[in-house]
This record gives sequence, C-alpha cells and structure tokens, in this order.
Amino acid sequence: MKTVLIPLAEGFEELEAVTIIDLLRRAEMEVLVAGLQVGAITGSRGVVIMPDVALDAVLQRDFDMVALPGGLPGAAHLRDDARLQALLKRHAAAGAYTAAICAAPMALAQAGLLVGRRVTAYPGVLAGLGLLDANAAVVVDGRVITSRGPGTAMDFALTLIEVLLGRERRAAVEAGLVR
Repeated sequence: MKTVLIPLAEGFEELEAVTIIDLLRRAEMEVLVAGLQVGAITGSRGVVIMPDVALDAVLQRDFDMVALPGGLPGAAHLRDDARLQALLKRHAAAGAYTAAICAAPMALAQAGLLVGRRVTAYPGVLAGLGLLDANAAVVVDGRVITSRGPGTAMDFALTLIEVLLGRERRAAVEAGLVR
C-alpha cells in the first residue's frame, strides 16, 4: 500500500488539505495527517482538523510521498519548520515524491528541491526564482509535483493518485466524483 504524509500547520488551506486527504483515501492509500504541533490545527478559514499524529511521531518513517497543502500562514510554517525541512530533504534524496500546492512550494524551495525544475504555485509565491509555469494547473517534473491553489486542488489530488497508483486508479476515483 502506498503511503503519503500530509503535514498540517496552523493556517493551512482547508480546501486543499481536505481534498488531498479525501481523494487519496478514496484511492485506498495510507494517508497520515501529521500536525506540526500536538493537537488540533486551525486552518486559514477557521476549520479545525485533528491530525492523526504529531509530526515528531513520524519523523523517522519513510513515505512514498510527502504532500503539502498551502494556505497562509500555514505554508510559511511548513517552510520554517526545521524538522519538516530535514524530512523533505531525506525523502527527496531517497527518491520519494514531494508535492506541494498553492503557497506550499515555498517549503520545497527552502529545502532546495526546486532547483532546475519546472513548477507552478499560487501567483507571486515563487516570484524571482525563474521556475514558474503560471499557466499550468499541475506540473510534474521528475518526483516533484506542484499545483496553483484551491481551484486546482482536485486536479492536484487526482494527479497524485495517477503518479502513485496509475491512470486506472485515477480514473476509478474520478468516476466516483461525477466530475
């Protein structure tokens, strides 16, 4: 079974986080939601989510993918968390996928994972890095997957399913969504 870690920080974007969690679980992956701190995490619009575990409990575990929801200030907290930065670098070095949507690609940039890659993000987030494909909803470049924002969350999550489990599983999940 494929495993995906979704770290959550105060101020995460609810639509992105819940869409990723929901669709990956529909695809029958093991999805572990880890809070940067212990206890409930409040999103940027006031929605409260209780993570499965605290990040500290899974720092030594390996995952097939680490997927970061955006939102502010949540993405900045992901970018500034030394534990998460070390985990991202270790997983990328091991050949695991890293994925980020909206403002969260800033955390991948901080970890040095976007060098020489084609990416997308929320407008203005990666300004000045010369990497941005502003017209793409989702960009897959090697083992790095990025997306633009809340409006692209479903496309992003479906792409994550396709990358990890194939086109057939993506099609099956998408059919159930009546899109």
